[in-house]
Amino acid sequence: MYVKICGLREAGQVDAAVEAGADAVGFVLTASKRQVTPHEARVLGEAVPPGVLTVAVFAGEAPEVVRAMAAEAGVRAVQLHGDHPHGDFLALADLGVTLVRAVASHANLRCGAYGEELLIVDAPKPGSGEPWDWSGVRGRPSGKWMLAGGLDAGNVRRAITEAQPWGVDVSSGVERDGRKDPDLIREFVAAARGG
Repeated sequence: MYVKICGLREAGQVDAAVEAGADAVGFVLTASKRQVTPHEARVLGEAVPPGVLTVAVFAGEAPEVVRAMAAEAGVRAVQLHGDHPHGDFLALADLGVTLVRAVASHANLRCGAYGEELLIVDAPKPGSGEPWDWSGVRGRPSGKWMLAGGLDAGNVRRAITEAQPWGVDVSSGVERDGRKDPDLIREFVAAARGG
């Protein structure tokens, strides 16, 4: 099971995710309470081994802004979250990084439909941390797709059983009092992998 831990802001959080065996770590460069600057993302990403994908998360920024910020951050992937048109992905196709499309469950759920290599299917209210009907997407997405939205260590196995994703993506589900918690990160990765 592929596991992405998103919204990391501190070196200890990144270390915990990598040590727990996460496949990808996300840095939010768009307006958010989890936002970091491109420079901060670069510093955090420098400690991440080559086998772990470092992902810059955007939501609504124009392709030229994404391009500049991703280059400054030095990430290995760019995630466009929300209603980005196909043209945004085409405009970034030559970036030389993995493209990730993150959408709500009512969107086009074919991985690669916009030229992306990974797809994230998020809750109807992204970022809310609220669980949703994961079984509603079962059999609909294709390719390398991750389930997100309302996941935590206590429910991720059930969500995986219901939706049958290729991977899972978590942010608020590994937070305690609004901050990423290394113990919750470790518990989530273990639970996602059936440990």
